[in-house]
Amino acid sequence: MPGIHVRDLSKETVAALKRRAEAHHRSVQGEIRAILAEAARASPPDEGYAPILLTHVEVGNERTWSREDIYGDDGR
Repeated sequence: MPGIHVRDLSKETVAALKRRAEAHHRSVQGEIRAILAEAARASPPDEGYAPILLTHVEVGNERTWSREDIYGDDGR
């Protein structure tokens, strides 16, 4: 089975991985395998994603919406 060697992890990262592994009742190596497997499953498929089809809906209102109308944040 192929392996990966990761160097120069911070002490904080290693400590967090140990805590996470303990919480999931796994070894650190098992936890890292689980994290990598989950990340790999989340990657885009080889054939890419299907296109998103959008539909335009007429609402009978000619009003133009501003950012303030939508977000109420004055552009911040």
